[in-house]
Amino acid sequence: MQDNRKWVIIGLFTLIGVIFLVRLFMIQVMSDDFKRKAEAISVKTIVDYPHRGIILDRNGKELVVNAPVYDLMVIPKQVAFTDTLAFCKLIGIELEDFRKTWNKVCAYAMEKPSIFLNQISRDELHRFQDQLIAYPGFYINSRTVRHYPHHNVAHALGYIGEVSASALERDSTGYYRAGDYVGISGVEAAYEKELRGQKGVRHIWVDNWGREKGAFKEGAFDTVAVAGKNLVSSLDLELQKFAEELMVNKKGAVVAIEPSTGEILAMVSAPTYDPNLLTGKEASRNFGKLLLNENKPLFNRAVRAAYPPGSTFKTVQALIGMQENVINAQTVFACNKALVKCHYHPTTDLQHSIQHSCNPYYYQVFRRIVYQNKLTQRDSTFEAAKDQENYREGFTIWKRYLDGFNLGRKTNVDLVSEVSASIPSLSLYDNRYGEGNWKFSNIYSLGIGQGEVLTTPLQLANMAATLANRGYFYTPHLVKSIGEEKSIHPEYTKKHKVPVDAKHFDLIVAGMRDAYRAGTVWSQAVNPDLEICGKTGTAQNPHGEDHSVFIAFAPKDNPKIAIAVYVENAGFGGSWAAPVAALAIEKYLKRETSKRFEWLKSHVINKRFILEPAPEPILSDSSSVPQKEEKPQPSPKKADTARIVLKEEKNLERSEK
Repeated sequence: MQDNRKWVIIGLFTLIGVIFLVRLFMIQVMSDDFKRKAEAISVKTIVDYPHRGIILDRNGKELVVNAPVYDLMVIPKQVAFTDTLAFCKLIGIELEDFRKTWNKVCAYAMEKPSIFLNQISRDELHRFQDQLIAYPGFYINSRTVRHYPHHNVAHALGYIGEVSASALERDSTGYYRAGDYVGISGVEAAYEKELRGQKGVRHIWVDNWGREKGAFKEGAFDTVAVAGKNLVSSLDLELQKFAEELMVNKKGAVVAIEPSTGEILAMVSAPTYDPNLLTGKEASRNFGKLLLNENKPLFNRAVRAAYPPGSTFKTVQALIGMQENVINAQTVFACNKALVKCHYHPTTDLQHSIQHSCNPYYYQVFRRIVYQNKLTQRDSTFEAAKDQENYREGFTIWKRYLDGFNLGRKTNVDLVSEVSASIPSLSLYDNRYGEGNWKFSNIYSLGIGQGEVLTTPLQLANMAATLANRGYFYTPHLVKSIGEEKSIHPEYTKKHKVPVDAKHFDLIVAGMRDAYRAGTVWSQAVNPDLEICGKTGTAQNPHGEDHSVFIAFAPKDNPKIAIAVYVENAGFGGSWAAPVAALAIEKYLKRETSKRFEWLKSHVINKRFILEPAPEPILSDSSSVPQKEEKPQPSPKKADTARIVLKEEKNLERSEK
């Protein structure tokens, strides 16, 4: 019995011993866990950041380049010094800042590298680089930041910034990590994948002092960084700089497009800012100042501000009326100011209604469109057709045309922050007044680009390009080609036809030519050497002076540029928006400003609308003052449509409150 017990005990010990031996064999021979942990102590992994692609203008001038900076990296587990104060003095930071950063990197990862101090200049690095060897766990990593040689094009180009925690969570590819930089707005964000390139990785042997001792396994596991692709933008730098100069001390936007391609030649949002303010170590502080600026320089008015188009909208109304056969070239309406206010001018036909911007004419045009020319009662503001469904059918048809012109809808420009603005629908008025309880008297101001019609400056520029092309447009875009292969996204090469026959456009173009030469444009802004076709607009603003609007293209035949200008609180469209457009068109077509326009250039540049206003110039010839477009009477219970009504992105919400 005792012998059996002895063998049982011996067997148990033997079994336990075998289990330990097998486990030891698995750990030491079959598994490389310990090997990898040992290598982690002596092998340093360095991420090589690729050069971000640069951005050029359409003529090859550099808009965005890279400037070298350095990051102080740390692997917390390898840090083994006690004199923290001496280290702070060495790298030039406060002890409290050290503690905050140290806690942050330790919370992120003890064995992975993190950025401890970013964007160190070369001079700062030279001051302490040689002494850094005394602090194991710290090392220098080089990268680049963006630099803008010309200090222009801030809103279109956008900026880059440190990737946010929420963006890291959304990054399913695992490409980014804390401390990386990513495009935040503009082209930088829209073309992030093309611009960023591909990171490389190097594995380096280091001794216990952190000194590099050569490549790990002769670089067998290293990968080479691949530089990002360069972009050729559609922007014309000289035109952009000139347009920004014209809009100094003003609020508004200028957007110019090449009609034959949809390429954006200039995109100005005023007031603007130097894009270099959002690079370097002071970027966060500068961003805060810009964000709190009452003039909202970070807000891209070209694609995010929704404004009434005013009388520029009459061009599209006329086209819809002709396409629907409710008017033709010979249609004449009296300038009946009992219907809606207007300035004095002769009774007009269709072409002259564009030239003189007759409000009552387009009251009548819109009513015919809405009621499908089937009015059966006396011509009155407050009376409707007997067939109550007529206006619903006509209104729906009208809106369908505007959708075809891409008004009140996103243009799908290659930016990430565009808004759609709005064209009202039947449901809006049904909800406001009750279905069947509203009629033409509630909506007539839509016919002259007021009421609930809202568009962006980019949409108006695209509308001008459509008029220039006599019925089609290309999706507006800011990038002309990508990389050495000079590719372009296919959606920007597709022609979009509007639902109006090409034969109807010549009459409107002729009216726009006359509107510029002898219509509502200030005579001092008329350039007889250029065949410009334009249309003024004066958009209501219940909070102050009206907004000045102008669309145009030139030359009349085979046009090279289409433009939209919006100057907030500047009054009549012919007085300020038109001169800005005329100067910009001349600059693009002739590459210089003519002597006869030098005075106008100075006059526009020196005018201030957002600072203490300068004294108004006294005109020597009263006949040079443009015809005034009278403000229409507002519709009953009309919503406040002059203010910007669309919500900002989260990071700009505070600046909009």
